[in-house]
Amino acid sequence: MSKKKIIIIGGGAAGFFCAANLDETKYSVTILEQNSDVLQKVKISGGGRCNVSHACFDPKELVSFYPRGNKELLSVFHKFQPGDTMDWFDKRNVALKIEGDNRIFPESNSSQTIIDTLVNEVANKRFEVKTQSVVLDIKQQDAKYVVSTNTAEYVADYVIYTTGSSPKSLKLIKNLGHNIVEPVPSLFTFNIKNDTLKDLMGTSFPHAEVSIPSLKMEESGPMLITHWGLSGPAILKISAWKARELAAQQYRFNIVVNFLGTDRVDAEETFKSFRNDNPKKTVGASKIFDITTRFWHRILWLSKVDLDKNISNITTKELQKITENLCENQMTVTGKSTYKDEFVTAGGVELKEIDFKNMSSKILTNFYLSGEVLNIDAVTGGFNFQACWSAAWLMAQDLNSK
Repeated sequence: MSKKKIIIIGGGAAGFFCAANLDETKYSVTILEQNSDVLQKVKISGGGRCNVSHACFDPKELVSFYPRGNKELLSVFHKFQPGDTMDWFDKRNVALKIEGDNRIFPESNSSQTIIDTLVNEVANKRFEVKTQSVVLDIKQQDAKYVVSTNTAEYVADYVIYTTGSSPKSLKLIKNLGHNIVEPVPSLFTFNIKNDTLKDLMGTSFPHAEVSIPSLKMEESGPMLITHWGLSGPAILKISAWKARELAAQQYRFNIVVNFLGTDRVDAEETFKSFRNDNPKKTVGASKIFDITTRFWHRILWLSKVDLDKNISNITTKELQKITENLCENQMTVTGKSTYKDEFVTAGGVELKEIDFKNMSSKILTNFYLSGEVLNIDAVTGGFNFQACWSAAWLMAQDLNSK
């Protein structure tokens, strides 16, 4: 009996993981990748270490990290979640480790380990990988699909569409009848010109809080001053959850930053308590809060308080100004910068058009979709990859059962 033919369009995480789980006795598989290298996002993820997943093993809790797709992914994660991902790699002698912040990485600290494993699995099944193959058109012909690329034409019984969110790939899928939610950037840092941040690039705050009053949205977590403004998990989370609203505001909005992550009243109490215990110190030499000396001196300068002033001589008005600049610092965001190379979008194929039992299209027969081409995205921390692994595994199981 001749094998059925599967064409996988997109040689990224979802495409390769699906191929790695397909039954080679049933199918002959070709992966078409438009770039010269496969698994490019895997390579650069986590600063080249590959943040494979996140140690969150309860599907109900796991979906809370997905601004879009959380309802739909619940059933998917019940079938394949981060523990299953760890088990899958473990069975292929890839040791993974859980770091202090629950992100999961290979013990080798190299994304190449993950790439090699996926590439070898696919090679061992004698599946073909065609790089620099740009898909130009997909047509339905009888019960099959004809996929035309810049170099060849392929006929497939099944198509697996894991292209990512490029405009070209969304246009192709739209031409086949799917509706597209217009993509907008999801994980991005805030561009801010403000004296509080000037020349303090690299300064970090472990427990910051950021709010966008106009959207009634607040997030907390580590935060970092960058060359352009603010970044770090607190910023990235808020950018993901409010991706569409911030795009609508053209990335111009006001934020309130609490560098300490503690209430302003509590900050005043901490200051007073320190002052009582150290009445002879100058305010500039006082280490009161968990911030760098350079940043503390900037806050004092903003608050118009002399560094050499004795701490016991700080007035109530000065203290209020200091804590306002630390805990209720108002800034204007004037744009965004994409977070490193890990570009993620909100938007893609309308989720109502996907059967989440097996990731098949409700519009097209024998057509499956997974990854960033769908209107699914997550905050940073390995969650976007986990959605890829889980959905790809489901597709493979469905095809293997046919």
